[in-house]
Amino acid sequence: TAPGMAVPGFTASGTPSLSINPVLRNPVLQNGTTEARLVNTLTEAIDTFTEYCGRAIAWLTLAMIAITCTVVVMRYVLQSGSIALQESVTYLHACVFMLGIAFTLKRGGHVRVDIFYKRFAPRTKAWVDLIGTLGLFAPVVVVIFWLSIDYVSNSWAVGETSGESAGLPWVYLLKTLLLVMPVLVLLQGLAELLKSLHILLNPSSPRSPQA
Repeated sequence: TAPGMAVPGFTASGTPSLSINPVLRNPVLQNGTTEARLVNTLTEAIDTFTEYCGRAIAWLTLAMIAITCTVVVMRYVLQSGSIALQESVTYLHACVFMLGIAFTLKRGGHVRVDIFYKRFAPRTKAWVDLIGTLGLFAPVVVVIFWLSIDYVSNSWAVGETSGESAGLPWVYLLKTLLLVMPVLVLLQGLAELLKSLHILLNPSSPRSPQA
């Protein structure tokens, strides 16, 4: 099965079970309560969704390279050009960064001023991540979403297009990424929050939320 893909089955007692490929398994609550199973399912579902989205979006970088090379050849070899092609690189570049932020968060790839954090014990790291998520991360992302609503709405209202006559007519779609990005990041932030809670509620856990 694909990494992170849920596989339905049955236990020895005949009750339904759900196994997850260990490649993308994350530390979540391991006790047998209904709440723990729900948290487990939710965390793994979010991580799997983010993982596949990130891998799909990564292919856009190849498209950017191909289009950029095409634009260069057209301009310097064929003595012609295409405004639409040039703008398409900007569109793809925006998609890669705006839609890939959540994936980078899941992989722990964002810049971290790590002076003390790497020396902390897993539970201390979990506290830092939990407080950072609730006190800084989530509020900032919510503010970005809130401040972008009018900006994006106005663009849709006028059907905003490129300032160039031969450019792409989908500027309003490009600006919509300002709303999509916070939603994806908040969703992955929820998964990271649940991982931190796991560490705090399970002292014997050997893994940190970002491991």
